[in-house]
Amino acid sequence: MVVEASWVLNYAGEANMTLCGTKGGVEFRGNTVRINGEKDGSLYTTDVTPNSTARDLFHGHYDHGGGLAAFLEVNKRAKVYASRYAFEPHYHGPEKYIGLKPELAGSPRLVFAGDREELGPGMTLYSCSREQRARDLGSFGLQTLEGGVLVPDDFRHEQYLLLEEDGRRVLFSGCSHKGVMDIVRWFRPDVLVGGFHFSKLPLDEKLEEYARYLDSFPTEYYTCHCTGTAKFEYMGRSMRRLHYLAGGESVSI
Repeated sequence: MVVEASWVLNYAGEANMTLCGTKGGVEFRGNTVRINGEKDGSLYTTDVTPNSTARDLFHGHYDHGGGLAAFLEVNKRAKVYASRYAFEPHYHGPEKYIGLKPELAGSPRLVFAGDREELGPGMTLYSCSREQRARDLGSFGLQTLEGGVLVPDDFRHEQYLLLEEDGRRVLFSGCSHKGVMDIVRWFRPDVLVGGFHFSKLPLDEKLEEYARYLDSFPTEYYTCHCTGTAKFEYMGRSMRRLHYLAGGESVSI
């Protein structure tokens, strides 16, 4: 399995599986699974995936699904797997809308996934919305609209992709909004690829505690996106298997 991180604008017309969240892609069972960072109608990362049939939307924020309309325009065949909550209105503060374009929710290409969705052999999508969160760090100011009132987002729209091959479990967690410490406890993967959403946390003993907790699992971590480079360097002092997957890099797992 090869995981690649990139910020390359490429041609999406022949792609039939992409994943939105961690930037880049993964070669798995002969398929190239693209994982996109999309915002403001752009497609930052796509590629040719000859043997796949789907696209996963990790969660309902515009920096992960803002390019969905463009993708549907250039790719005429891929199904898009999204949480049934993905198109709920999401905000960062009372005025900044960060959700998806609601008119896209009616696309016949969309498949609204349940709590567990099989995408193919060894490829399973999970919501984990019913799992107990033992280390909930809150919503960091992210909100959703319920009954006309803004409330803290519980991230029920976030999904996780688990790839299983030869007894190994590789998890793609997107931004890990439900909490990376709980996510690694739920799945106990051999490898976790995703952001930790720690970029706004201070460099203090609490962050060191989080790092030591993550290091207590035998998981190899490849982090990116919303972790923050300062947090990565700080946590690396306490984590033996923490790696940064930056744009243009690839790793064999």
